[in-house]
Amino acid sequence: MNFFDMFAKLLKRQPKGTRYASTLDGLMPVYGQYGTNIYYSDAVMQALKCIVDEIKKLTPCHVRYVKKDPVPVKGDIQNVLENPNPIMTTSDFLEKLTWMLLMNYNVFIIPTYRTWADPKTGEERRYYEALYPIKPTQVDFIQDASGQLFVKFYFSSGETTTIRYEDVIHIKLNYSLNQFMGGDANGQPDHQALLKTLDLNKQLLQGIAKSMNASYAVNGVVKYNTLLDGEKVQAALEEMEKKLANSESGFLPLDMKAEFIPLERKTEIVDDATLKFLDEKILRNFGVPLAILTGDYTKEQYEAFYQKTLEPLIISITQAFTKKMFTEREKTFGNRIEFYPERLVFMTMTQKINMIELLSPTGALFENEKRTILGLQPLPELEGKRFQSLNWVNADKADEYQVGKNAKFDIVDEEKEDV
Repeated sequence: MNFFDMFAKLLKRQPKGTRYASTLDGLMPVYGQYGTNIYYSDAVMQALKCIVDEIKKLTPCHVRYVKKDPVPVKGDIQNVLENPNPIMTTSDFLEKLTWMLLMNYNVFIIPTYRTWADPKTGEERRYYEALYPIKPTQVDFIQDASGQLFVKFYFSSGETTTIRYEDVIHIKLNYSLNQFMGGDANGQPDHQALLKTLDLNKQLLQGIAKSMNASYAVNGVVKYNTLLDGEKVQAALEEMEKKLANSESGFLPLDMKAEFIPLERKTEIVDDATLKFLDEKILRNFGVPLAILTGDYTKEQYEAFYQKTLEPLIISITQAFTKKMFTEREKTFGNRIEFYPERLVFMTMTQKINMIELLSPTGALFENEKRTILGLQPLPELEGKRFQSLNWVNADKADEYQVGKNAKFDIVDEEKEDV
């Protein structure tokens, strides 16, 4: 089956009488994709790779929340999360969508599925088969006469396909000025400020290279203590070069009329503070500290990196998947797609265990909550289970607990007894 034929199954009907979707700002909702000006910089690519390598460690899971207890759900949704499509593993899938999101501020994922009507409720049900991140060259937002929103994708192969927007998982980055897309008012990444810094960095590196080449261009001056015409000077230089080439001892024989004056090589390299400033200025655009880039970070630095840079991305991805992969009715029953940071270490194991030990005796944590604190997936057999220590008792009934609920006792007045 053709790749685009699979997408055709997603449409209940081909949209007719369509027009461009109305926008609040009056701009045409047609967006080109995939500008790559800044991605020629090694500093930019290294920064983005730091983020991508962390996101690909996430573990996606279909859960159903019963009150505050996340219960894992086995089924077709979990299957496609663990095996997105025939050519990608879960980590491949997460890596691909993160690269596309960071480079374009938008990523579109097409879920393919089969549908049928629920015999009890008559509601449409879905059986998911695959998830495909796509790379369009242009996207148009259009709507039909009823106001339903569609997205028309154009691809570099010349193919086009039109899909209901509700059937597209659309993750946005820096969603601010544009009604439909992440990025600037035109739905594009705004890199103008960063390009100035990258140009400065490029000039600096070129200047260092030229300085180093210039330092090796002239090694010294040969001073002849006599007057020579042009031809004699050239002949003397050739003789000098010949002596240098033939010298194996490192010593150069000269007569009384010639004097060799070596030039001191003093290459001016940019100081460390300037280089560090430029590196950090570039990295700040992506929320990646220099310590994360070099791998020489502390627990506190990684935790700050997680909360500032990774966690907002994880929230966006989680909510985008949940919004499009479940019906409104399914969401009311607590169905969610969660991306657990099982392999992301931003708290020490000691701190996690201390927190669990502090809360567990009070019955404040479900068993699956304890697992998710540790970054582990919840287990079906622990659904709804919560344990509490019997070493705790209501302070108002402590006396009853100590002597027995039905025990009778008198308070003795020691002064009367003495009398």
